This record gives sequence, structure tokens and C-alpha cells, in this order.
Amino acid sequence: MLDLKYIKENIDAVKENIANRNVQADADRVVELYDARNKALQELEDLRRQRNENAKKMKGKLEQSERQALIEEGKSLKEQIAAKESSSEEIFSSLKEQASLIPNMAHPDAPIGKEDKDNTEIKRSGTIPQFSYKTKDHVELGESLKLIDFETATRVSGSKFYYLTNEAVILELALTRYALDILRKHGFTLSITPDIAREEIVEGIGFNPRGEESNIYTIEGTGTCLVGTAEITLGGYYADQIINLKDGPILMAGVSHCFRREAGSAGQYSKGLYRVHQFSKIEMFVYCKPEDSDELHEKLRSIEEQIFSSLDIPFRVVDTCTGDLGGPAYRKYDLEAWMPGRGENGGWGEITSTSNCTDYQSRRLGIRYKDDEGKNVNVHTLNGTAIAISRAIISIMENFQQKDGSIKMPEALIPYTGFSEIRR
Repeated sequence: MLDLKYIKENIDAVKENIANRNVQADADRVVELYDARNKALQELEDLRRQRNENAKKMKGKLEQSERQALIEEGKSLKEQIAAKESSSEEIFSSLKEQASLIPNMAHPDAPIGKEDKDNTEIKRSGTIPQFSYKTKDHVELGESLKLIDFETATRVSGSKFYYLTNEAVILELALTRYALDILRKHGFTLSITPDIAREEIVEGIGFNPRGEESNIYTIEGTGTCLVGTAEITLGGYYADQIINLKDGPILMAGVSHCFRREAGSAGQYSKGLYRVHQFSKIEMFVYCKPEDSDELHEKLRSIEEQIFSSLDIPFRVVDTCTGDLGGPAYRKYDLEAWMPGRGENGGWGEITSTSNCTDYQSRRLGIRYKDDEGKNVNVHTLNGTAIAISRAIISIMENFQQKDGSIKMPEALIPYTGFSEIRR
């Protein structure tokens, strides 16, 4: 959530940002409600002052008629205060609802655009493989090598679920350990997070837990949700707390399952493992001082690049356009791997992203630190996907496939898998 005073004092910039991000939000209505709430709070304070003065007068020597008048005045003030508190709460509830629709301000250098086609490519790494034979996509490879079973999963769980089998199981665990080893060397505290979070934490992070457009599974009657990413549980870790940043930023990494409804997701680019209802992911999350967040954003991106460069997977980095940013993100980078099975001639597919969310999430979640003057200040938060296992598996299977239908393993991963190739 943006600072309400900031919205009021920078209304034109906020409106321009809303337009650039292609979202529906009413900044004027937020300012109107903000002013109304401030007025209501001032009136409430005045009524409480009158009540206190009335109570003081009641302690003095009074005629019966004077005392009775003060009693009547006290009753009236009590009723007025109750009514004003109720109306103030209603105004505040509407204010929070409307303010939550306003996205974070975008970085000045973020490309302005509506869709992912408007993202700006800023870097490429690795060499796109050239094949002298007709290649297969990961679905064909998975079936022929008995690595993925979509058919049984559909019968058991529904569409967009899967069984990993045989060497694919080892591959998932190997990728998980490989990424964790790298993160540990970078000073991250490792954790396996809960797969469930309270709705208020989900909302605080910036996800909508309800409604047709929600990508989140809610657990009926519990006030909780299945997490779509460990960003939710890592971001909620210090909710409503004042944290210590004197020794530097807090770096956390979480292993979790991720559950996403993926409503309306269809088409050839969503086939197989690329867009599923459940997958495993390792997420990075950072709490830091505002002056450090830009540098740490670059650090998270460099770690993502290190992981996929060391796996010899060709990728590019894109600076995400304003219309493709999530609501909390100030700036976001995506890593897109080359996937030979994507479309007729191969194509780029997102494998990781990293976002600087500034103080947008921490303001909603009440996460602060004490600055050098002893004032409580909202921290900046950042997140980044170290590795989304299912998409990493796609990238390895398709880029390392061989003419005979086998799949080689990236050299760096062999000590973790215990095998150098997969064949039948």
C-alpha cells in the first residue's frame, strides 16, 4: 500500500502510474476518503475532549440541576462518540479497500507498456542450441523416457497436475539441493516454509485471496489459503514486528510447494509442466533499509543468473514493463530460458523473476525498523525466485536432449543427481 499522505500530495503522478500500469484504481476517491477520515478523527478527538471536560466538571460541587444537565450532556456525548467511531471505521474500511487497489509506484526506468511483449531485453547468456534433427518438447520426452505422467494425474487430481517418476524425481531433488547450496554461500538463512497462510498475510503481500480473478486457493471456513509462492510465508514472517537491521539486511530462502489456480490459462505455451496447479519452488526474500534495496535487487538478479548460467541453460534478462508488473513491484526483472519445444522453432519462457517492492508490502504488514534517529520506519522488501523446479526441468530436458532421445545432465548437476544422462 502506498503512503496515503504521499497519494494526496502526489495525486497527478499516482494517476499517471495507475494509467501506465493498466489497472483500475481511483486515486481521487482515495484522497476524498483520506480527507473524510482525517476530518472524522478530528471530530472524534474533539468529542472525547468534551467528554473529558464533562467528567471533570462532574467532580466539582454542583447544584442538582447542574449535575443533571452534565449527566444528560455526558449521555449525549457518549452516543455521539459511538456514532462517530462507527462512521470513522466505515470510512477507514472503504479507504483501505480503495487504497489497496492502487499499485506501487514504478521505477523511472521501467519500460512503459501493457503486456510482456513490451518488456525490454537487457542481457543474454549462453548459446541457443542448434539441432541437426527434429527435437521433442518436454512432454514428448517425459512420456518416452517415463519421467512425467500427466494422464494418471489428470484421472487422480485433475488437469494441470502431474506425477514425476524415475530419474525426474532425483532431478527435482538435485535442483533443490543445488540451488540451496548456492544460496547458503550467499548468506541466506534456509527454511522449509508452511504451505498455508492466513488470508490477512496473503492480502498483505499483495495477492487477492478471493474472487474470480484470484490465483489463490482458499481453504473454506478456515480463513487461510494455500500459498502460491513462499514469498507469502517469508514476507509474513515478521508481520507486525520491529526488526533489527543494524547488522545489515535479512536474507531468507524458503522451499515450498506452490499452488495456483491458473484460471483461464490455456494454449501451447501453457502445456505440460510450464503452467500447473502445483509445483516446488525456492524463493529468496530480503528485508532491508530503503537505501539498500536497489543494490540488493541487482544482487538477487545476479544470483538467479549464477544458478542458470552454471547449469548451462541459455537465457535472457528482461526489464518488465509497467503493465506487466505485479501491484507490489517497483521494478521487476524476469529471466527467460530458451525452450526448444516452445512453438514451432523454440522460444523464450519465463523461469524466474525478482522484484523490489520498496515499502509497499511492509506498510500493509506492519514491518518496521528503527532508523539512526530512533524512528520506526517501514522496511523495504524484495523477492526473487532462485529456482522454480518444474520450469528448470523443462529447460534441462529440452536443451540437453540428444538425437537418440536421451537427455544429458548439466555438468554442474551430475554430483547431485548421481547420473550423467537419462535414457531408456
